Amino acid sequence: MRSKPKPTTPASLEQLPKLDEHLCFALYAAGNHMTRLFVPFLKKLDLTYPQYLVLVVLWQCDAMSVGELAAALMMDLGSISPMLKRMEKKGLVVRGRDPDDERRVVVSLSPSGHALRERTKQMLGEFYCYLSVPVDELADLRDRLHRFTVLAGPSARAGAVV
Repeated sequence: MRSKPKPTTPASLEQLPKLDEHLCFALYAAGNHMTRLFVPFLKKLDLTYPQYLVLVVLWQCDAMSVGELAAALMMDLGSISPMLKRMEKKGLVVRGRDPDDERRVVVSLSPSGHALRERTKQMLGEFYCYLSVPVDELADLRDRLHRFTVLAGPSARAGAVV
């Protein structure tokens, strides 16, 4: 009878974990790997990854303020504003003032932004086939990562400094 393999995590902080034993590195490497795999599919749509995420949010809500969009994407206004300007030049979104509060800028989808949704559905189907990982495993991984984000440490949405 074989004995159980020893866990790869050090028992105490006296021993510094090896690179492949760091959770932060595993998450970092997986995120980078996923982005590298996804970028060729996004190029077919002429989108960057952050632009794609903006569209995903707007496909759900159709219109929202720049501040709400930044919060949904966990981005700062200094990063999202220039990107929205570029997306508007591409004809994907429309920015305008909120008629009820002129201080708020509202972002909504243009007809081209709406139309891109169907092409994206097809591209996502191709992408999931390309991954060759069962969809239920991908869903489980996604759910576990969401749970980790909610449970691990202070919430970034609560304004905690990380």
